[in-house]
Amino acid sequence: MAHSHGHNHSHSHAHPDLKGRNLIISIVLNILITVAQVIGGLISGSLSLLSDALHNFSDVLSLIVSYIANLLSKKPSSTNKTFGYKRAEIIAAFVNAATLMVVAIVLIIEAIERFQDPQEVESNLVIWLSLLGIVANGFSVLLLKKDADSNMNMKSAYLHLFTDMLASVAVLAGGLLMKFYEMYWVDPALTLAIAVYLIYMGYDLLKQSTRVLMLFTPNSIHIQEIVEAIGKIKPIKNVHHVHVWQLNEDEVHLEAHIDFNEDIRLSEFDAILEQIEEEVYHNHGINHVNIQPEFGKCDSKQVIVQD
Repeated sequence: MAHSHGHNHSHSHAHPDLKGRNLIISIVLNILITVAQVIGGLISGSLSLLSDALHNFSDVLSLIVSYIANLLSKKPSSTNKTFGYKRAEIIAAFVNAATLMVVAIVLIIEAIERFQDPQEVESNLVIWLSLLGIVANGFSVLLLKKDADSNMNMKSAYLHLFTDMLASVAVLAGGLLMKFYEMYWVDPALTLAIAVYLIYMGYDLLKQSTRVLMLFTPNSIHIQEIVEAIGKIKPIKNVHHVHVWQLNEDEVHLEAHIDFNEDIRLSEFDAILEQIEEEVYHNHGINHVNIQPEFGKCDSKQVIVQD
């Protein structure tokens, strides 16, 4: 069996420690906001402020998970952990997306209860604390934005903070409406809106991370196209028993059995393997290739084998 990973072009940043530093700053800021909002929410009687505090607390937990995953992902492989901790960040993204959904459901229940029994809210405190939330979360969002584009774990942390910033904007608007118009129903209405938005944002990330954890073929890759392209290389007879999966954000693996028309030499196979690597890397973004060459072997020749 020939295994090659000549094209393992990692997309990690030149300063990976910046990710960790930015996460630490965001964790500290979010702990401060959470404490302030819990105290403020209890004093003012604002559900939207308390719901924002709950969301912020979930942010603190999710940022800590992201930070630990970021540290683990740098740990080297070993004989009993041959892939190292490369999936730690995917697990973190999954956990964070799942917590977003849970927090959202809790907020919806709270908001429905408050709708049935609207209560007066001390709006000045709500206004000032929501402003604090906007500034602190806005700063954290800017810190994580760059890494969020290329890393699922950082994206999950970024989404938590971004939805928090939007929640604080909504709470501020609610505080102003309560202060000047005494529209106290706005408080649970905003809580409901924040919760629905959390579900909308979290679902996509949950789906993405689940696909990677379940070893599903990435959406951008079409196995039939790969089989046809490899099948055109001489002297390949057919391509079967194909597996394509994503290990983490940087690595996509292809495993396949290839049947040859003739009993070729090992040096000839190496040249063909190089052609296969070039094809799948440049046209399909696969950077780890594992090929089992066969000649006249009696096994299933189906592309996907239920093994």
